[in-house]
Amino acid sequence: MKVPFKRGNILLPKDTDMTKWSVIACDQYTSEPEYWADVEKIVGNNPSTLNLTLPEIHLEENDVEERIKKINSNMEELVNSDFFNEYKDSMIYLERTGADGKIREGLIGIVDLEDYSYEKGSQTLIRATEKTVIERIPPRVKVRENASLELPHIMILIDDEKKEIIESLKNKVSENDKLYDFDLMKNGGHVQGYLLNESTMDEVDKSLERLMDKEYFERKYDVTDKGVLLFAMGDGNHSLATAKACYESLKKKIGEEEALNSKARYALVELVNLHSNALEFEAINRVIFNTNSVDLLNKLKEYYNINKEGNGQKVRVITNNIDEDWYIENPKSNIAVGSIQLFLDEYLSNNDGKIDYIHGDDVTRELGSKENNVGFIFEAMKKTDLFKTVILDGALPRKTFSMGHANDKRYYLEARKIK
Repeated sequence: MKVPFKRGNILLPKDTDMTKWSVIACDQYTSEPEYWADVEKIVGNNPSTLNLTLPEIHLEENDVEERIKKINSNMEELVNSDFFNEYKDSMIYLERTGADGKIREGLIGIVDLEDYSYEKGSQTLIRATEKTVIERIPPRVKVRENASLELPHIMILIDDEKKEIIESLKNKVSENDKLYDFDLMKNGGHVQGYLLNESTMDEVDKSLERLMDKEYFERKYDVTDKGVLLFAMGDGNHSLATAKACYESLKKKIGEEEALNSKARYALVELVNLHSNALEFEAINRVIFNTNSVDLLNKLKEYYNINKEGNGQKVRVITNNIDEDWYIENPKSNIAVGSIQLFLDEYLSNNDGKIDYIHGDDVTRELGSKENNVGFIFEAMKKTDLFKTVILDGALPRKTFSMGHANDKRYYLEARKIK
């Protein structure tokens, strides 16, 4: 097995206002047009990733095809001018200081899409952590299929509890290696990036090889007969799934052998350690609206053995006359939110009710306590549960956990030619 994370040919602007160049991931602030209007004002006529990506707030608009054509022509214009410096066969170590002052360390390189699958139950080295919504891929394919550049907001997690791989890189770079250092717009904090030298990149390769050793993997997670999971998706799973879809489509068009040697085989990503102090997991609760709350909870008690004595997976149940902890003795998932979601999927396919995914216990309690509603409040998933749950259960249900707030998400910054 080869490590599926490699050095890439990374593009950065030569000389531009980097604060205006770098814009938040396109899948953020999708219900806040005023956020994106403000970004447009800040950017003005300056070169910006805003003009090379499609904020998802525009996905349903009538002029989306025109927008995509414009994005593609903007890319061509920059590629054909002298706008970028290209750092060949490189990795970039970066430090992102959030608005709260916490520092998230990351490593930019490319991943091999041959080693990635978003199918539930896949045994590839790179896997989705949450269920991939297939319907979300085609609109993104339209953006990527004729694009000459990719700009990643993809964050992939490694499980390095001792913090030996990415965090140690801060001691191996100096001011001379610095590529960028600037404030991110709209309360995004600050980011600085450093080019790694050859010997440091070799060390990264060896460290990742150790993580993917089969015996080490089986001992660490106490599993057998499972494929090694090296990388788990953190953010941007649908973007990586789109890159995979475009790559598979190219194979059909030009043949597998030629596609294997194409730029489309890889995707530019940021690797982040699951155990970074700056990465916080927040629970995402559930509220079922306009349902028969008594019937739903009775069926839940038939589906699982439920007790209130503290034996099993814990979930807080909220209705207009219940606010108490229930425990699932015979769960069907490694975590409570997974067990409840399996039940809800089945129940809602045959009964009235609409599910929504809610951040914050107070809001969940307020909504769940209304007549004909039911709320479920979960504890935040432990970081140590993530890889084990994906290994045992396959991808988690959608909206199992959230990694930080919107302004902590990745900003577009580095680019790579994909044609």
